[in-house]
Amino acid sequence: MSDDSFQEFAEEGEVIQGITAMSRQLGRARTEASVLKAQVKELEADLDQAEIRSQLFTQLAGHTYKSPKWLTTTPKKSSGVVCTILSDTHFDEVVKPEEIGYRNEYNREIAVARLENYFQKVILLTKDYITGINYEGCVLFLGGDIFSGDIHEELTQTNEDTMLSSVIFWTEQITAGINLLAEHFNYVHIPCVVGNHGRRTRKPRAKLRARDNFDWFLAKTLESQWLSDDRVTFDIPDGTDAFVPIHNSTYLLTHGDQASGGGGIGGIWPPIMRLVARKRNNNDFTCMVLGHWHQLVMAPSSGFILNGSLKGYDEFASVMNFPCEPPQQALWINVPDKGILWQTPILVCDKKAEGW
Repeated sequence: MSDDSFQEFAEEGEVIQGITAMSRQLGRARTEASVLKAQVKELEADLDQAEIRSQLFTQLAGHTYKSPKWLTTTPKKSSGVVCTILSDTHFDEVVKPEEIGYRNEYNREIAVARLENYFQKVILLTKDYITGINYEGCVLFLGGDIFSGDIHEELTQTNEDTMLSSVIFWTEQITAGINLLAEHFNYVHIPCVVGNHGRRTRKPRAKLRARDNFDWFLAKTLESQWLSDDRVTFDIPDGTDAFVPIHNSTYLLTHGDQASGGGGIGGIWPPIMRLVARKRNNNDFTCMVLGHWHQLVMAPSSGFILNGSLKGYDEFASVMNFPCEPPQQALWINVPDKGILWQTPILVCDKKAEGW
């Protein structure tokens, strides 16, 4: 090989080596670019999720209640609003029939069946028994004591599940019921107050009374399920009372544990009437809606509707020799100008199906 040929061969080799090195560098650059693109996509996704969570927490933490327009606008002819209260369900408490003369039984399985009966009968009663009314929507009052909680040692020992697990389970059940109402009535408004059983302290408290209660936590969890659905709205105050304007009436929702007494010949009436009078000292309302006492008394002409219990008769009621009431909740129809037009109990217990 001549010197010139060798020189040409060497130069060609250097070119090939250079091209190979450049190809390798280009490959590494492309790989690094792909990795960086993937990382950018991950960061963008994280930012999107962070923004969604931030919006969610902002909406939940900074919740400012504004009454839905359909509750307060001028109603159509022959219109009305379905009103019902769900309270004193005492979910995951266990009531054994042999301890109360076989007058009742309660556990998670029975509670699920009664809750389903409750939501289905809200629709059944208003659809098949009350006709000729154009229903604008439904107001579902959540009146507290949704859980029995851990405020007594005996409850901690006998409850079906822990409180955190109970919240998860019953959020799903109540969400399904709310969806059923929304599908049928189009609009559902849910004011919520806390009861005394859902608190995390042994003794009742005045400060942070709502925010330190599992009823409040459940309500906030439910609200988060419906933030993107305009059909369902919530009012979850940090105090003990919620005010609900419907047409030209105003309802005051409270749990009812602020009333005391009831052991005399007048029974529950004196303490409830005192509570109505005291609430009117600082508030203007048409009718007070409450629970707590596990007795159904629908007395709007006297200024209140007292709800029953989904749980029904239990060991405490038996020991105290209280009268045995069936598991029931209240339902009524509010119409313009007249207020409460029609009212009825919702009987939720099917003894044969529950098997006791």
